[in-house]
Amino acid sequence: MRDALATRIAALIDRLSNGATDDTARDALLLEVARFQRERVVPYARLWRARGELPAMPTDVFRYARIAAHPESEDVRVFLTSGTTSGARGCHALRDLALYDRAAEAAARYALFPDLPRMRLVMLAPHPDEAPSSSLSYMLGRFEPFFGSDSRWAWRDGSLRLDVLIEALREAERAGEPIAILGTSFALVHAEDSLGEVRFALPAKSRLMQTGGYKGRSREVAPEALRSALSARYGLDDAWIVAEYGMTELSSQMYEATLRAAALGEPIPERRLWIPGWVRASVVDPSTLAPVPEGTAGVLRIDDLANLDSVCAIQTSDVAIAHDDRIELLGRAPGATPRGCSLAVEEALAT
Repeated sequence: MRDALATRIAALIDRLSNGATDDTARDALLLEVARFQRERVVPYARLWRARGELPAMPTDVFRYARIAAHPESEDVRVFLTSGTTSGARGCHALRDLALYDRAAEAAARYALFPDLPRMRLVMLAPHPDEAPSSSLSYMLGRFEPFFGSDSRWAWRDGSLRLDVLIEALREAERAGEPIAILGTSFALVHAEDSLGEVRFALPAKSRLMQTGGYKGRSREVAPEALRSALSARYGLDDAWIVAEYGMTELSSQMYEATLRAAALGEPIPERRLWIPGWVRASVVDPSTLAPVPEGTAGVLRIDDLANLDSVCAIQTSDVAIAHDDRIELLGRAPGATPRGCSLAVEEALAT
């Protein structure tokens, strides 16, 4: 059954990779996948009994229980979260990386590389050889064969290699070839603090993707201020700088929609996240986890068909607002875990 579902999910990703949507097909397949997972993931079965059909698993549960529809002996990769103040790390075990790869390539080709099949890449994140448990490093490692004509890793042995970054960008300038800078927010801020008066005039169609938070590893910078600094540093128009939203517990990513519009000469939309057609993103009440009206702030729930090997329905603690087919991300919920998420954690872990 698992292989049959994987084949159907892959076919839907391929069919919707051009930005198309088919909510009816997506939702029907999500229900089938969730029922498959209910029979194989004990904490998810508990959540079904407590919450009813297709509940969302809070990300905190991944810290305390194995959330996988297969035995540990069949793991091909285990991604780990960056941890919490208590030291507990969430684990996302995958039996097969094919759906992860397919979803990552399709979403990035649509939102990050819609105009050029290959280009120079420079990564400000650990190489997957150095961080095999990082889902971000894995994704960027796959971007090399998917999109890269020349790839450099400017974060090695736990620190920024400023010489590698500068050399990659200067080479792109001399060649007149666009380059994509792909990195974490904390690494980009570290580069800002290290580059001093160095400035770049990157070739047309160059771009920058930032992702992740700071987690105490650098000073925090507001998104608008960071984009302004990056625009001035690298000579990029604001629209060509976009945020990526991903999580260790997910297999798909969402991207801000401005870069695609700029690359295709379309009107620049508001800075919100595009939702791939095989993903359902909704906003729910933080106390009840029931859907809230469009335009109302709540916590973000994501149903990801590529998450076949764990659970497809994930409840985050990120605050968001839904606008038509886009998501406005407002940041993490302040203070303690939202009440609804905390109750769902207890229900999933109850014995």
